[in-house]
Amino acid sequence: MSQSTREIKKIVLAYSGGLDTSIIIPWLQERYNGAEIIGVCTNVGQDEDWDAMEQKALASGASKLHVLDVRQEFAEDFLWPMLRAGAIYEGKYLLGTSIARPLQAAKQVEIALEEGADAVAHGCTGKGNDQVRFELTYKALAPHLEIIAPWRTWNITSREQAIEYAQQHNIPIGNISKKNIYSRDWNIWHMSHEGGELENTWESPRDEMFILSKSPKEAPDQETELVLDFEKGFPTGINGEKMEPLKMLDYLNRIGGENGIGRADIVETRLVGMKSRGVYETPAGTILHKALRELEMITMDFETLGMKNQLALKYAEQVYAGKWFTHFRESMDAYMETSMQYATGSVRVVLYKGSVTVVGRKSPYSLYLEDLASFGESAYDHSDATGFINLYGLATGVQAMVHERKLPNKGPAREMRAMAGFHEK
Repeated sequence: MSQSTREIKKIVLAYSGGLDTSIIIPWLQERYNGAEIIGVCTNVGQDEDWDAMEQKALASGASKLHVLDVRQEFAEDFLWPMLRAGAIYEGKYLLGTSIARPLQAAKQVEIALEEGADAVAHGCTGKGNDQVRFELTYKALAPHLEIIAPWRTWNITSREQAIEYAQQHNIPIGNISKKNIYSRDWNIWHMSHEGGELENTWESPRDEMFILSKSPKEAPDQETELVLDFEKGFPTGINGEKMEPLKMLDYLNRIGGENGIGRADIVETRLVGMKSRGVYETPAGTILHKALRELEMITMDFETLGMKNQLALKYAEQVYAGKWFTHFRESMDAYMETSMQYATGSVRVVLYKGSVTVVGRKSPYSLYLEDLASFGESAYDHSDATGFINLYGLATGVQAMVHERKLPNKGPAREMRAMAGFHEK
C-alpha cells in the first residue's frame, strides 16, 4: 500500500550528480513537505570530482551524501560472472550500464535501511530501462520501501525543461547545456552515449563524442599483441603478469582504446518495447569477450558449450532487464561455474585498427589433440567412419525409404524400395 506524502519523512535518492538527480532533490522536498533527502552515489569507475559532488548535493538541498567505492565488488561479483557467461544483448551490447544498476540499487537499499528511510527514489525516465533495473532490485531486497520515480509523475518532459528547472532553482549543473546534451553513463566496463544527433538513426556519431577510444583510422599502424590468461573462465593476467581486476580493466581500456577497439553503434530494443539508439565504447570488454570465447572452443565439449551458448542469451536478457537478484540468474551462474571449470589457459590476440584477432590459444585442458586432428599419420582408423556414418544416418535413411513410397515406382526409387523390402501388393 502506498504511503501518503505526509508519512514519508526520509528519502534515500540514487544520486549521480547529473542533471536529473540534481533537480529531483528540491522537487522531492516540495512534494513531500520538506522531507529529508539523503543521496547515495556509487563509484563504479566514472571519472568524477567526488568532493565537488558532495558539495553539489548539499547545495541542491540534500542533508548528506554517501559516496561508496564499489569498483572491486563490481568487477569481481558482477562483471566477471557476466563475462564468463558470454552475455551479449541482441548480439552487440556488452551490457555495461545494465550490469551496474543492480549493484548501485543494492547499495542504495543498504543505506536506506541503515538510515531508517521511508522511501527510495531514482532519476530514471519512464521511457528507459534503468527504472526497471532499479525498482526490481528494490523489490527483491526491500519490498516494504516506498518507490518514488519523479520522471513518471512530474510535468518535466524533456532535458531542456529539466535545465530550465535547475536554473530557476539555482541548482548547479556543471557544463550541461542545451547545446551539450549527450546523456552519458561511464564505469570501469564501458561508456555509453545517447541523445543529440544520435536520435536520428541515419546520422553518423561525431568524432568529438568519443572519449575512451580513438577512431580506428587514427589508431597506430602497427599491431599490438597481447596474451590474456584465464582461470575457470575468469581473467587473471596479461602477458604472464598476474593482475587484479581493476588494474586489468584499466590497462585493457587504455590500450584497447588507443587501437580503436570496442566501439558499437546499436539500435536496441528497450524493455518498454520501443527502439533506442546508443553508441557504446567497451575496449576492455570487447577484448576479453573475444579471447574467452576462443578459450571455450578448445576446452568445452559440444553439448556443454552448446547449452552454455543458449543460456548466454537468457543471461543477457536477465541482465538487461535488471533481474540480477533472481533465482533464475543464480541458477544459470551455477551452470556457468560448472561448465567453465576447465576454461583455464591463455589466448594470444592482436589489436589493429579497431579489430581483435585471435592468433593463438592453449590450455592444459585442451580437447584439441594435435596427433588425432592431424592429416598425417595418427592412431585414428579412417575405416571406423563407415560404421559410424551408417548408424548416425540410420534415421535419415529410414525416413527417406518410407517417404519414397509416395513417389513414382520407377528408377532409383524402385531399386531402393526393393532393397528395403517394400513390395507392391
